[in-house]
Amino acid sequence: MDTLLNYVGALLGFAVIVWVLVRKVLPAVNTLAAQRQELIAKQVSDAKLAADRLAEAERKYSDALTEARTESAKIRDAARADAERIVAEMREQADREVERITQRAEEDLVTQRQQVIRELRGRIGELSVNLAGELVAEHLSEPANRQASVDKLLDELEAMAASEGEA
Repeated sequence: MDTLLNYVGALLGFAVIVWVLVRKVLPAVNTLAAQRQELIAKQVSDAKLAADRLAEAERKYSDALTEARTESAKIRDAARADAERIVAEMREQADREVERITQRAEEDLVTQRQQVIRELRGRIGELSVNLAGELVAEHLSEPANRQASVDKLLDELEAMAASEGEA
């Protein structure tokens, strides 16, 4: 009988523990479980929202990257066009400068040529007069040549006087 009492006492103790657990602990555990479920549901919802935001951010990033690449291609093309235009302008300017320098050089050459020709003519004239003077002096140094020159001059003067008298 003692065993039965022990058994009933243990059973009764167990029933009290179960009753306390069901009345006091189980509602607290259920409340905690419900709170955990709500927290997990909120975290899942937040995770989905974060995933949506991430996907949106990635899409915006991709769009911005594509737009930046397009814009950079436009800028690069514009820069190339500007560079080509500048090179063409510089070539035109260089061609005009070469033309101007060439024309000025040709004008300078013509001026120098004319100056050299004038100097040569003056020098040749001077040399011709000196040479003619020497030739005349040499020719007239001989008395026979001197007499022939004087006679020829007198004949020419008489011919001129005769032609003036007829006129």
